[in-house]
Amino acid sequence: MATPAAVVVGIDGSDSATDAAVWAVEEAVSRDIALRLVFALPPDEAAHHLAAAESAVQSACARVEAMERPVELEAEIVRDSAVRALRTASRDARMLCVGSVGLTHGGLTRMGSTAAALATSAHCPLAIIHPAGLESGWVVVEVGDDPAAQETLRRGVEEALLRRCALRVVTTWPSRYTDIHDAGAVADGNRLARRRLDRRLTEWRVRFPGLDIQAVAVPGSFVIYLARHVRSIRLVVVPHERAEAIAELVGPPQQGTPGDLGFDVLLCEPQCRTSSSEQLG
Repeated sequence: MATPAAVVVGIDGSDSATDAAVWAVEEAVSRDIALRLVFALPPDEAAHHLAAAESAVQSACARVEAMERPVELEAEIVRDSAVRALRTASRDARMLCVGSVGLTHGGLTRMGSTAAALATSAHCPLAIIHPAGLESGWVVVEVGDDPAAQETLRRGVEEALLRRCALRVVTTWPSRYTDIHDAGAVADGNRLARRRLDRRLTEWRVRFPGLDIQAVAVPGSFVIYLARHVRSIRLVVVPHERAEAIAELVGPPQQGTPGDLGFDVLLCEPQCRTSSSEQLG
């Protein structure tokens, strides 16, 4: 018997994971499906770790129930590694949510390795929730010329409406043929790219006239744009094809990359999973 669709949250006893469960409530409510909390416990863990897992699940459930939202809440403890358990759960999930940091038996640590592994292997959209994320701010969407752009934009619109946020739709253009120090050339490049993007946004502005949608064009790197505006961003929505880049953002900081930028990230599902049944009405 197939598992009913749900929004799945990885729970590990950390505040970050519980914050992910709280964030996921509106996702489940908006779809009228269950919110399922999953605690992955490796098979070789001792019995006292099972008691700790049960306590963590109960604590997360209490936080969700305190919100008094009309959501069906489910919880389970799975004897498996976190990555395998959550990857398996993602096959039938409408969305998978994890915290950006987590707990090990040695204490609090970055959960970058788990989130990064799921970013490249989850079968559904993956939300990575930052424990100090903004409660207000922009939803930012990266849109290119690839086939995934329309689905990514749709997800961004959906999240901006759900979270009551302004939407910033960002396109980048190659600056390798432009003198980056030539302000006029950069302005011209931005203007042309923004004009093309504005035409693509006309449909969404007509459908949702109350939504603040702005087109943004930047030369070069999307990540640099994020770093410059980190204090204004609540959620970043990117296509699944950008999974490797997102793995760099949520993993341990490396030389030449900004590391954890401090906002929530929603990675769209692979194109093979995109379904017309989820189109906005």
